[in-house]
Amino acid sequence: MDYQIKGVLEELRTIVQTKSGNRWMDINEVVHYTSLSESTIRRAVARGSLKVSHTTGKLLFKTEWLDKWLNG
Repeated sequence: MDYQIKGVLEELRTIVQTKSGNRWMDINEVVHYTSLSESTIRRAVARGSLKVSHTTGKLLFKTEWLDKWLNG
């Protein structure tokens, strides 16, 4: 019973983090999340219309940034 509760709590934590925009995604996850091509994502980054972090040397995106960009 305790294991089931812990499993459900972990799933809920993941959902809340994703919904709140705290989750970081790399370019491959963004392609899957948005159903857009990698080149479309990279063009939006190059134009400055899509916010991105380059801190780690990889393109990293927050779900909140993606949702804002997708919704205009």
